[in-house]
Amino acid sequence: MTNNSLQAHLDIVKSLSEQHGKETKIALVSGNFNVVHPGHLRLLKFAADCSDILVVAVLADGNPGVLIPAELRLDNVKDISFVSHAFIVEQDIPTVIETLKPNLVVKGKEHQTLHNIEAEPLEKIGGKLLFSSGDAVFSSIDLIREESRPSISKFDLNFSHKYLNRHGIYKERLVELVTQISKLNVLVIGDLIIDEYVTCDVLGVSREDPTVVVTPVHEQKFIGGAGIVASHARGLGANTSYLTVAGDDQEAKHAIKKISDYGVDIFLVTDQSRPTTLKQRFRSSGKTLLRVSKLKQHAIDAAIQDQLFDRFIALHESLDLLVFSDFNYGALPQSLVDRIINVCKSKNIPMVADSQSSSQIGNIARFHNMQLIKPTEIEARLAVQDHDSGLVGIADALAKKSEPDHILLTLGPEGVLIQSRHPELSKWITDRLPAFCNSPRDPAGAGDAMLVSASLALACGASIWEAAYIGSIASGCQVATVGNTPLTAEDLIQEINTI
Repeated sequence: MTNNSLQAHLDIVKSLSEQHGKETKIALVSGNFNVVHPGHLRLLKFAADCSDILVVAVLADGNPGVLIPAELRLDNVKDISFVSHAFIVEQDIPTVIETLKPNLVVKGKEHQTLHNIEAEPLEKIGGKLLFSSGDAVFSSIDLIREESRPSISKFDLNFSHKYLNRHGIYKERLVELVTQISKLNVLVIGDLIIDEYVTCDVLGVSREDPTVVVTPVHEQKFIGGAGIVASHARGLGANTSYLTVAGDDQEAKHAIKKISDYGVDIFLVTDQSRPTTLKQRFRSSGKTLLRVSKLKQHAIDAAIQDQLFDRFIALHESLDLLVFSDFNYGALPQSLVDRIINVCKSKNIPMVADSQSSSQIGNIARFHNMQLIKPTEIEARLAVQDHDSGLVGIADALAKKSEPDHILLTLGPEGVLIQSRHPELSKWITDRLPAFCNSPRDPAGAGDAMLVSASLALACGASIWEAAYIGSIASGCQVATVGNTPLTAEDLIQEINTI
């Protein structure tokens, strides 16, 4: 970039300032922006909130860490609604600061303890250097102008075509991967949950106290927890076994029949010290009014651990994939996890893990050397004890702690952040996918559907980019329906064919 071209960008910024009709505050953010993900959006939104004009300098090709051509990266940044002006910069950032004279330069919080080349030129012009990871509550929905076209999807999904183009993914390849799932032998280990949906009519408000009064009109029970993970795997075609514990009660009998009817080979050990976990959701007009959970969270004893491990040993020689589906209700104590991991590592059996922490506390980092882990943002932050760093920083810290091959960091309606080891550069690379479902009806089970479908795709030889896309389709299908019902290969193939 010549001085003249940099001057041209200064003229544009001055013009934007004049349009405000008052003294304006200018913020500058710079970076590679290989893929604009929610972490970038949070940082940029913070910068925009601190200023009147947000200017973004996209570093030119040839800079460390650049993986995608500059023009494509610039287009992605320009698609962000609150970016005032963006351009490709070939000069060093201090020169840009000296020319544009921003009031603020905003960087991620992970840079706060490092040497920052922006500090000296900012001091000369009286500017400030701010650090932030952005607001973790901030949602990036609708702030990126996504491609759109009328949906012909059965589940009303909206697919990311830019992502497919970036990775050279074709729908014929995705269909091929889904059809290959039927060749796999899969074992799922984890907590069994029964999800009960109680549909109610609201009668009014109690006269005695400000309590909503409802009457139940319809009740439905679904298999949840690791049980639905196993059921998804079987529904997608894999030969699936499931190891779990439950109480000696009607809920356990219901689960055994239902899971067996789905075609899963279930091995259930009765634990007299606990009930079968039952989660009730009382709903009206499509909304959940109240959730009630009946459960015990203590770890299973050594004798039950031995029974589960012995069953695992009887199955492990034929396994293509092992799935730890941990809901932190006691079915997967660390001693049992470590024993199973050691055997799988010695036999080169691929392992994946999820450790859910909603009303309970878990630690996804305790599952070491997985092919894939799938935490939510809060689960990842809890695992690394960091509530300040940006999303990529959190994913990097988790990668160092648990050493997986890939991470799918799920962000609810913001989609998923994908972190993967680059096979040649010996570094982690990042991409993102938005949430595919246009009309979500029930968020329960979205992560389970993503975990199992992405993991099965990896076991069939998919790249992480292909696997994440298949997982996002599965997750979109799941949230488009109320209650957990097993996905089928036909569901995924039908959706893929609408891309």
